[in-house]
Amino acid sequence: MSENNMLLEAYKETNYQVTSHGKRNVDILKEALKTIDGQQDSDMYGEGKIIEDFQDKMAAYLGKESAIFFPSGTMAQQIALRIWCDQKGIKKVAYHPLCHLEIHEEDGLKELHQIEPILLADKNTIITLDDVMNLNEEISCLLLELPQREIGGQLPDYETIESISIYCRKKGIKLHLDGARLFEILPYYEKSAVEVCALFDSVYVSFYKGIGGVAGAILAGDKSFTDESKIWKRRHGGDLISLYPYIISGDYYFEQRINKMEQYYEGAKELAALYNQCTDVSTVPIQPVSNMFHVHFQWPKEKVEPILVDIYRESGIGLTGHLREVSEKECYFEVSIGDQYNEVPKDQLNAAFQHLNEKLSGVIK
Repeated sequence: MSENNMLLEAYKETNYQVTSHGKRNVDILKEALKTIDGQQDSDMYGEGKIIEDFQDKMAAYLGKESAIFFPSGTMAQQIALRIWCDQKGIKKVAYHPLCHLEIHEEDGLKELHQIEPILLADKNTIITLDDVMNLNEEISCLLLELPQREIGGQLPDYETIESISIYCRKKGIKLHLDGARLFEILPYYEKSAVEVCALFDSVYVSFYKGIGGVAGAILAGDKSFTDESKIWKRRHGGDLISLYPYIISGDYYFEQRINKMEQYYEGAKELAALYNQCTDVSTVPIQPVSNMFHVHFQWPKEKVEPILVDIYRESGIGLTGHLREVSEKECYFEVSIGDQYNEVPKDQLNAAFQHLNEKLSGVIK
């Protein structure tokens, strides 16, 4: 068994795991379905009460005129950018170098829609107003991902987003929100979803990340925009005969967790502080601005893995099942706080971190 597999297996065997909401298994759907009358009609090809009610509910929550449910955020966002490009007649959009569309979608935007991305900012920093104002290309749309997941969930201050929004509207540039983790950032900004989304022309939100549903996404905006997105949804094959397993689980866990985002945020800050007390360990950002952050070890991956395995076996507490190599001397992993964190006994958690620090302090790199 490889060391990485040993880490994952040791993580699975722990009594407590500090991240996420728990295992992603069939029980996620079974739990949600307990609340539903089995005789209720399903949606069919994007129509029907079950999907329309949820779309209306999310449009109201986001403060937009209309919303459409999609089976995936990848589909929803490519379609949003295509609509804005067609409207302006310029097939260019701008976004961060580590945007999901750039690094996780096999060039779908380019290959399916022939849209050229313009990359803004250094990959390790967030997009600023100066980045937008210094654009040398004419674009149809600017995409902002809040938070910027690949750099630890960093965020611009709220005034920067407001300034970018004002500038884009002045220049006739549509502003799209990759809000896959929108719900999770609201406690930091101390704003409602309506207030944040008002700064954007279109908004995407996910229902399997902080919400913890099976899958699915909402794309919201004005009605002419969402009406056109429905046509593109059909073209992309997104109108499955029924999407109700995604919708029911999304709605159920939205109600279960939307008011826990403050709890997850406070948990992330507490946990990050424990990591930052350890030798050669730091978090990005140092103080989280949502429920997520990255943990960096100034150690080789092959040295960190056995240390973590020992901690798990000694304490019964799992911190992560995966490590990613940054260089020969550094590795990191991502943390997302959910329901499980509050179940971890704090005395055992503190003891686990004390042991971690002792091991890192006592072992030669």
